[in-house]
Amino acid sequence: MVTDKPEEIEPTYIWDVPTRLFHWGLMCVVATSLIAGEFGYMDIHVISGHVVLALIVFRLAWGVFGGKHARFSDFIKGPKTVLAYAKRLISGDAPAHRGHNPMGALSVVGVLAVLIVKVTTGLFANDDILTEGPLAAEVSKSTSDYLTYIHYQSGYVLYGLIGLHLAAVLFYTIKGHPIILAMISGKMHGLPENDAIDSPSPKKKLHGSWIAAIIFAGIASAIAYAIKTY
Repeated sequence: MVTDKPEEIEPTYIWDVPTRLFHWGLMCVVATSLIAGEFGYMDIHVISGHVVLALIVFRLAWGVFGGKHARFSDFIKGPKTVLAYAKRLISGDAPAHRGHNPMGALSVVGVLAVLIVKVTTGLFANDDILTEGPLAAEVSKSTSDYLTYIHYQSGYVLYGLIGLHLAAVLFYTIKGHPIILAMISGKMHGLPENDAIDSPSPKKKLHGSWIAAIIFAGIASAIAYAIKTY
């Protein structure tokens, strides 16, 4: 029987291991930090905040030197490309992407940007009781109070972005793109060959360098620890 349906190929390798470890690690640590902050467990909030800092430093480096689909150059697109994809998404014929699609890239950039703001301001924040960031003494009390305000308010933006991210995950899952499984296994299942944007790359290029990943993780951890013990 003849059919116009594109033939499904074997599961396609998308996400390298460091990217997946970063994703799930960040999810757990951010959740821990937010919950600890809400319920007043400030020691846990501070420690988890420094872990978030280390993860962000790692991701920024991995976004330049990591595996193909982890690199910012692979998925950050200009406004025209994003709008074109949004129009096709609304019309129901948006193509599948190996890696982040143009709108998904906005979510990644948005979350990282807000986390950078939240972590940076947290280093200078204080609660007027017992807890203050390791760099709070380096600025005036009024500046620390202002940065504390930004640190607190940026949490609402973060909650909004997390909600949008979860809604997008649900949307694409319903559409038949199991992106949660892809971020667990590293492989995208059911990717139609004829509709896929970007051609597969050699596994070496997709995986990135483990040596580089270990070096970046070590540097990021050292930076976070140095700031915490400043």
